Amino acid sequence: MGLSIDSNASHIAWIINIYRNTGIEIPFPIIEDRDMAISRMYGMIQPGVSGTETVRNVYFIDSNGIIRAKLIYPLTNGRNIGEILRLLDALQTTDREKVATPANWRPGYPTVIPPPKTVEGAMKRLDSGDNCMDWYLCYNQPKELT
Repeated sequence: MGLSIDSNASHIAWIINIYRNTGIEIPFPIIEDRDMAISRMYGMIQPGVSGTETVRNVYFIDSNGIIRAKLIYPLTNGRNIGEILRLLDALQTTDREKVATPANWRPGYPTVIPPPKTVEGAMKRLDSGDNCMDWYLCYNQPKELT
């Protein structure tokens, strides 16, 4: 969903403008936050930047209501949609496969297997033949995306 301190009428105008100019339909709801209550709660109004405009924030909130990631962009710069989608893919992959993703990870790239929690597990991993750089850093190919 989207959240904006602009009016509902300006949201409609923005959605129509995007559609007219690109043919793209916005597939999510946009919430009006005229009193900035929600924007202030999430730190979207930043002193020294503006008292009445929000900085551009992207939040990844899971089904339990936990903020998993937050990207903040200045008023003067657009968001990186490729990075937003990459991070969404990474979060979904780590949740589904119980792995970690390294810097610049993309779907189809190797994922990092969590390290063992015991000396016995570490010793077993040393002789496993897995793709390991050391006992604590092993990687694998991700499962097929469904």
